[in-house]
Amino acid sequence: MNNTLWNAILAGALFGAAHGLAAKAEPTKGWYTMDAMGCMLLRECTDGIVEIKNHKDVAKYHKKFNMTPPMSTEFDEMMAAFDKIGVGVYIAPEKYFPPGHRGAYHTVSNNFFLNATLTKRYSTLMAVMRHEGWHAAQDCMAGSIKNSMIAIIMPEEDVPMLYREMVERTYPPAARPWEAEASWAGRTEGMTQKALNSCAAGTMWKDYNPTPLTLKWLKEEGYIK
Repeated sequence: MNNTLWNAILAGALFGAAHGLAAKAEPTKGWYTMDAMGCMLLRECTDGIVEIKNHKDVAKYHKKFNMTPPMSTEFDEMMAAFDKIGVGVYIAPEKYFPPGHRGAYHTVSNNFFLNATLTKRYSTLMAVMRHEGWHAAQDCMAGSIKNSMIAIIMPEEDVPMLYREMVERTYPPAARPWEAEASWAGRTEGMTQKALNSCAAGTMWKDYNPTPLTLKWLKEEGYIK
């Protein structure tokens, strides 16, 4: 495996959050740590974690009014795509996340977790849904959502400079290509929804031209003939 593809796995671990850590029913390093998030991602910690299927489940969880269209429509369409793809979506107590982490997508289990405290506002919730949902689409681009690989969807030069500069301040170099386009998707209505629908329909590589490196990988692994 070449270094670039290995970096893809490392980047997946960064936002998939320590799936290789030893996890116990109670995190060995306590709550609000990477250890706690690893325990949640591995589904060894489940206290207070609730699976959701649509925007009404979110409203029920937070005991607040339902979100309204067009936000609710986009949310539910993303959720429908997640269901078709095989991605579980959960709301989890803040204790499972390191400080400032609003959500996490796990490339191994294909589960997606939302920080209950930091996603109470619907606008923030949507940004996280789009961002982490884009990581699921990147997972799909890399051959199959059932493997642990991820691949960028857009050519790096197509990502607006604003988002490329933004991730330079918050992510290590290995993760920046994946996080830059996810940050773009997180702030763009319908962008993630479109990619997830493509994944669910099995037309990912027709709707989005794989980058040269990704195309080489897909052919080598037999995903594309």
